[in-house]
Amino acid sequence: MTTQTAPVAKDVSTPRHGETSRATTSVSDGRAGADQPAANRGRTSIADIVVVKVAGIAAREIPGVYDMGGGLSRTVGAVRDRVPGGRPNVGRGVKVEVGERQTAIDLDLVVEYGAPVRDVAQDVRENVISAVERITGLEVVEVDVTVNDVRLPEDEEDEEDTSQQTGTRVE
Repeated sequence: MTTQTAPVAKDVSTPRHGETSRATTSVSDGRAGADQPAANRGRTSIADIVVVKVAGIAAREIPGVYDMGGGLSRTVGAVRDRVPGGRPNVGRGVKVEVGERQTAIDLDLVVEYGAPVRDVAQDVRENVISAVERITGLEVVEVDVTVNDVRLPEDEEDEEDTSQQTGTRVE
């Protein structure tokens, strides 16, 4: 009787010296040859950024999530969003570790004031796991959620005052 060991997941969350951050994960080890079914001819690889974007979009779908990322990340993101031609960064506040068949995800959230934090975190976790597993086929082993800020109603009034003071002509 032979014993097989499962492959060890590789950590690709931070690139090593000389590597780029565009790591990919092989989802299927296809075989070449005319005798193989069409679905098995070739390999499928998923870039880590795919998992980051899917998780970011899924987290933002949940009511009560105002924004994602830490304070500095949100500030830089707000500036980037205001630049003409700039796109919102759906991966802000998302970190992933991706192995051959599994992934672990860390999320930083800003929750609306009054939203039950535990419920929002649980709903985010469930939606992220569902979306990532459905879209990528990777098993999500954990989703760690950190709520690092609360969006207060007064914050909205401050933003409106600031936009009026800067002399914007349109709303």
